[in-house]
Amino acid sequence: MSYVWALLSTFKLGRLPEGFELPPDWNIAPSTNQPIIRSDPENGEREMVLMRWGLIPAKVADPDSFKIFTTSNARAESILDKPIWKGPFSHSRCLIPLDGFYEWLQRPGLPQPPPIEPGEHGLFGDIPRPSKRTPKPKAGSRPTYKFEMPDGAPYALAGLFSEWRPRKGSPHPPLDTFSIVTTEANELMDPIHDRMPVILHDYDRWLKDYDESRPPIDLLRPYEADGMRMTPAHRLVGNVRNNGPEMLNTA
Repeated sequence: MSYVWALLSTFKLGRLPEGFELPPDWNIAPSTNQPIIRSDPENGEREMVLMRWGLIPAKVADPDSFKIFTTSNARAESILDKPIWKGPFSHSRCLIPLDGFYEWLQRPGLPQPPPIEPGEHGLFGDIPRPSKRTPKPKAGSRPTYKFEMPDGAPYALAGLFSEWRPRKGSPHPPLDTFSIVTTEANELMDPIHDRMPVILHDYDRWLKDYDESRPPIDLLRPYEADGMRMTPAHRLVGNVRNNGPEMLNTA
């Protein structure tokens, strides 16, 4: 089963937009266009569209003036306190589909997890062993780990999106952007980093529950550590110019 078909099945998507393409990507970075899943405003069905990672609020007059801010991640603890997150949380929530994410060792002072063997299941399905030798990482680069479901299946992170539209006379085209919601780390992640993305259990409620008296804040919690798997990834992931299946191999 291809990765795209796995997404269609897992997230109950009837079809993809005409001309939609999703090439393999082993090293995703902010400011790139990535797939998100939202409820179609007309019929309520789930739809997958591409948006740029790094939220630009709809009310900003000039998106260029917002580049000084880092909006790739939204902290769950302050999502109702900061206007930049409160608005999208109230009316523009989405799913960020993936089947694994990377994290770099940020907490070397803590006891580290025991050595683990690299898995055979990659971010986008089973991958062949690299045919040529992987470049040696730079000295001093931090160990990198990949976090996924035990069976390698796709899952979804909690996301917020924004649809920015140009004012009269603006040279900018329309811009659709998103952020990933983060929370405190679970026991598996904690030796590596003190934060992790929110992995959702209830997709329907996150997408469709807009009852102001019962906002889905309770969904923004750490995922169960025993429901995830951690394997080493290649340290070259730290450079976004490195992008290929070899990123999934330890070195």
